Amino acid sequence: MQGIMVQGTSSDVGKSMICTAFCRIMAEGGYRVAPFKSQNMSNNSYVTVWGEEIGRAQGIQAEAAGIIATVNMNPILLKPESDMKSQVVLFGKEMAAMDGMDYRQHFYKQGLEAIDQALLNLSQDFTHLVIEGAGSPSEVNLNDRELVNMAVAERADVPVILVADIERGGVFASIVGTLALMPHPERVKGLLINKFRGDLRLFEDGVAFLESYTGIPVLGVIPYLPEHGIEQEDSLGVRELAKAASQRPIDIVVLKHPYLSNFTDIEAFLKEPDVSVRWVELVSEIGQPDVVILPGTKSTIADLRFWKSQQLEEALKALPDETRIVGLCGGFQMLGDYLSDPFGHDGLKVEAEQGLSIVPGMETYFSEEKFVQRRKGMVRLEKADVPVEGYEIHTGRSTSIFPPLIQYGKDSEGYLEGRIIGTHLHGLFDGPEFRRAFLAPLRKAKNLPEPAVSKEIDRYAAWAQHVKRHINWQAVEELMEAKT
Repeated sequence: MQGIMVQGTSSDVGKSMICTAFCRIMAEGGYRVAPFKSQNMSNNSYVTVWGEEIGRAQGIQAEAAGIIATVNMNPILLKPESDMKSQVVLFGKEMAAMDGMDYRQHFYKQGLEAIDQALLNLSQDFTHLVIEGAGSPSEVNLNDRELVNMAVAERADVPVILVADIERGGVFASIVGTLALMPHPERVKGLLINKFRGDLRLFEDGVAFLESYTGIPVLGVIPYLPEHGIEQEDSLGVRELAKAASQRPIDIVVLKHPYLSNFTDIEAFLKEPDVSVRWVELVSEIGQPDVVILPGTKSTIADLRFWKSQQLEEALKALPDETRIVGLCGGFQMLGDYLSDPFGHDGLKVEAEQGLSIVPGMETYFSEEKFVQRRKGMVRLEKADVPVEGYEIHTGRSTSIFPPLIQYGKDSEGYLEGRIIGTHLHGLFDGPEFRRAFLAPLRKAKNLPEPAVSKEIDRYAAWAQHVKRHINWQAVEELMEAKT
């Protein structure tokens, strides 16, 4: 197979976004292309049509390429459970929880075998790969047994493009330092400068310096594009987008759990011109918003204890009657009466933990088997039936309560009573119909007009066009030795 690998000088420089653009550009150019990331560390997972877990970024990249996401595109997914331990998901299925040392000592060989198998599997259906690295390739203390940067470039035998985020500052030092410390810097055949703000002509001297000093061509300088509409894998990106939408009349507060997961459930609100999103880490910062959302979490009981130590239950019950409280997945489970995890499947061995008692009668038991499934259903909201779809991914099993939120044929799930909404369904607010129905009474109470329904644009095409305008795409094709 042929392809290209995108590595970065650090985390959150835009590797995932660049790979998303490359997948769409190549798909539109007639390539049989697939995304690949050997090892992803994220609690923001994507559920395939077969009910398997992969990193959300690779699912998004597959969508950009117009193909169905599979576990071969991300064979190893690490989901942090604490500062020391992560759940290892191998080819879409939970394998074990390991700390960093165990992972390096006991999983390394198995990891290499998984990478080779995934690459072989992808070669049966695709001719080209867009491969994403992770973090920085210059972590000298980890490079002898790494599974995601130059080791993968070597095994796949592809050239590397190194991306740097100029918005962080220190772009020259980050590039030069990374090249000096990374293994096999000769594989780096191009540089990309990402998130540039201002007049591109002001960086022409910077391009000349980098090319002269490193001997590597700068393939492009990509301007910052704040409203691209593509889900972020890193929660830092979501918080930056939320800042851009502050000071709007509808105030939504999101509790930022220490073990926050599936934060992309919140991104859909950023499409609304009259909605602001505030992430808070202290109960004292909640104030009196229109909506409080408890999002998903990788360690429900640990995060519940974090909020209980700040008297969250009392704060929620003291909110005005018109303030809506929404619990999503682990956040929903927190709203119940009790949670039980006697074997530590959620992270802590707890016989019985008192919940926030916002949803009466609900108890949650954590089991070894994880429930992973895509679902479609109907919600009765504001006197209308509204379609919803998304995915569930949780080990906690909650007792059935009434009245439910979502009807899945003869099955039902969630909770809807007055101002309280709870569900295990991720992606609830992604559908514009449900989002508009949810926001309608808030807008009415504030005498806000219903925003015009804007035509949905192809966000992948728009982002790909933006990237392609600002890079030397012909040079990228030449690097892959696969000119069309």
